[in-house]
Amino acid sequence: MRASIAASRQSQLPGSVASAAAAAKLVEKKKEFEAVAALEKASAQFLKRIEGLGDDFEVMAEAGVVHGQVLEQWPNMFRILELFLSQREQQAEAENASQSTTGERLVRVPIEELRQTESKAS
Repeated sequence: MRASIAASRQSQLPGSVASAAAAAKLVEKKKEFEAVAALEKASAQFLKRIEGLGDDFEVMAEAGVVHGQVLEQWPNMFRILELFLSQREQQAEAENASQSTTGERLVRVPIEELRQTESKAS
């Protein structure tokens, strides 16, 4: 080979090696960028899911407050029912007592039939 060709090939070799190294580095950086972009996308989806869970927890917390308010009213409801039942029992006892104490009853006595049976028997 001629010296000029050999020199030019030697000068091209380090440049081609440098460009190959740069291309490999570029490919590596592209992969790194794609990985970071995928991580960012996954993080955004994860954030949406976590926010959805947060909304669900807020709904459950509000439902818990409502259940607490309902449970708080049960003792009052039982007290009202007890008052109603005792008043109804008192009214029933008063009606029974008034019926038994007065002793008034209307009884129809068939006098004509009694007289006829007496006259036949005599």
